[in-house]
Amino acid sequence: MSLKNKRLEVMRFLEKDVDALIQKYLIPIDKIWQPSDFLPNSEGDNFFNEVTEIRELAKELPYDFWVVLVGDMITEEALPTYESWLMDVEGVDQVDTNPWGKWVRQWTGEENRHGDVLNKYLYLSGRVNMKEIEITTQHLITDGFDIGTDRDPYKNFVYTSFQELATYVSHNRVAKLAKEKGNKQLAKMCRIISGDEMRHHNAYSEFVERIFKVDPSQMMLAFQYMMKQKIVMPAQFLRESGDKIGTAFEEFSNTAQRIGVYTSLDYVDILDKLVKRWEIDKITDLSDEAEKARDYLINLPARMLRLAERMKIPENSFQFKWVEPATK
Repeated sequence: MSLKNKRLEVMRFLEKDVDALIQKYLIPIDKIWQPSDFLPNSEGDNFFNEVTEIRELAKELPYDFWVVLVGDMITEEALPTYESWLMDVEGVDQVDTNPWGKWVRQWTGEENRHGDVLNKYLYLSGRVNMKEIEITTQHLITDGFDIGTDRDPYKNFVYTSFQELATYVSHNRVAKLAKEKGNKQLAKMCRIISGDEMRHHNAYSEFVERIFKVDPSQMMLAFQYMMKQKIVMPAQFLRESGDKIGTAFEEFSNTAQRIGVYTSLDYVDILDKLVKRWEIDKITDLSDEAEKARDYLINLPARMLRLAERMKIPENSFQFKWVEPATK
């Protein structure tokens, strides 16, 4: 049996559990939070006072903070790309009767709220250039992305397990920075987004755990493949108006590292967490090739840690078009 057919067989075998996993990890629409829960009520008499409070508190947050918040928001707003990518994974089908397609749509519905609430907050804050942000967002969706997974569900689930935990880290750290500056509402907003990301991380991680039980060797090789090529961020093609694809991403990453929102050490820590969560060292019935892959993965965090500790980040902030110079 070909690898593609084997993966399809495993995905179809796991379909019977997807509805239960939706109930376990996703929240019904009538019970989950919505962006309006964290934003001024435009129908209320106190709307303008609440907007004024947002703008006053926004003045206390530094330039690099706004760059990271904008980059996080743009990443969330590129959701159409992520949904279309996942809908094309082997074993996922758009028809209503396919449980995997149902998962992707409901996951997308939850993720969609993140970009909505951050976008509206940034608009009301008065601290950013929304036109430039909107241009970058459209570029990111138009340019698409290539995360190196092809249509392989095993590789895609490794990617989403890693990436959802990375976004949890980023949003949670932004929440802590906002709270330190006395911006409790923004902190609460980012903290609840991070909670969604952690739930999604746990879901995709369980998908991988279930695959390890039925196809351990190929799942191990897929994990090794993704870590050898490295997990790229979904906003890797980030660019501002007039720039080439990807030109803004490195500076955005440098900014996130400089203020401790997401660093190379976090990358290593996430890898280590996945190796331990999936109990890589205890998996049995592996092929010789998969055994070598296991050894590689077990030793990889320590190797990467040594490299991460030597990384140097520029001390000076890059001037983005998203945030005006006067706000430094």
